[in-house]
Amino acid sequence: MSDHQPQHRPSYEPHDPYAPQGDPYAQQDPYAQQDPYGRPDPYAQQAQPSAAQTPYAPQAPYHRQQAYDPYRQQQAPGPAQQPAPGPYGRGRHAQDQYGYDAYGQQPQHGQPHRHARQPQQPQDGYRAPHAEPAPLPTQHQTASPAEEPYARRHPQQARPAPAAPAPAAAVVSSAPLAANQRARAEGRSPIIPPGIQPAALTAGLALLLALTAPLGRPVLAVPVALLQAVTAAGWFRLNGMWPARQGIALAFLAGLTTDVALLATDRESAPLVGIGTLGVWCLLVLVLQLRNRSSADERMYALTAGLTSTALAVLAAGQLAASPHAVVVGAAAVAVATLARALPLPPVASVGISLVAAAGAGIAAGQLTGLGASGALLGPAAGGCALIGLRVASYDYPSRFVHLTAGVALPLALAAPAVYVLGRALG
Repeated sequence: MSDHQPQHRPSYEPHDPYAPQGDPYAQQDPYAQQDPYGRPDPYAQQAQPSAAQTPYAPQAPYHRQQAYDPYRQQQAPGPAQQPAPGPYGRGRHAQDQYGYDAYGQQPQHGQPHRHARQPQQPQDGYRAPHAEPAPLPTQHQTASPAEEPYARRHPQQARPAPAAPAPAAAVVSSAPLAANQRARAEGRSPIIPPGIQPAALTAGLALLLALTAPLGRPVLAVPVALLQAVTAAGWFRLNGMWPARQGIALAFLAGLTTDVALLATDRESAPLVGIGTLGVWCLLVLVLQLRNRSSADERMYALTAGLTSTALAVLAAGQLAASPHAVVVGAAAVAVATLARALPLPPVASVGISLVAAAGAGIAAGQLTGLGASGALLGPAAGGCALIGLRVASYDYPSRFVHLTAGVALPLALAAPAVYVLGRALG
């Protein structure tokens, strides 16, 4: 800083006295705090409207910017901050102290240089404290970084959803739909009937019953026991309980016990035998579920499934208690109705055709067995019970095991009470 002594002053006269405006603290010179020319009063020049004081007139806008947002003033170092000497240049005392006017506030022979360079200074923005257009560029420059995060987030909000799952959706849509899914898509019922194959098995089992009925009750007990076993297994699987070996075995034993009791008694005692067997086995099912360590809901569900399966197995023994002629007519009606229901026809038409076919089969079988016109009543009744069994065995999921067990056995099991009651009433 020794080269700033007064004897070297003429070398700095052609230059702008405000050119070093980068960092006001870097120019602090301990020698500049003294008055080398012996000014009598450092505050005496405040009343002089010299050109050296004119660039520092925007101190009022600087104070307004500092009160408005000091953080923005530090973030945007623009041209409006360079004339301001920082927090130490808020008054003219600090200007004389840190030597900003050491070369400008000289005796009168140095002032013409400053007056000559006044037209080159941007005096429009620093001429008066109320000139508000000057801080507008600074505020605009400081407002844009604050709005930049939102500008970065805005394209993310407007960005569309990724189209990556589109090929997967195309693959799923191109895959063949199941029968129940196709039914839902077409607005039809998603319940899937057993179909033609279970209907053929039902017809075969009905034929076996019709052939063994005239041979005697012990021979008839064999296809009846087979019917009870398929009924017990199919009902548990229909309710989603698999494997359920204890429940299936208990229901099947209830059916076998009923068969034995029916063979030991006459046909008129069949209702008492069925009710007694069912009561005893209901207690056994209840004891079995008491040993179950599952939750209360699961135990209740298993209890209801076990009781229903036991009841169906006992009801299937009604084929053994009915008269041989009624068993033949009922079996023929169930077989024809099941096959007619499996045909690809509209639901309402299929039900009507099935009932008409069951009535025709009953009439034909009645003529063969000697029941005569009574077969016209027994046939539609047995066929109607068979249709109810098919509807119960229908499933909303294409499970072949359910259709080949419950779909085969339930039509014959539900028709057994009608065969027994109507056979005794008409026979």
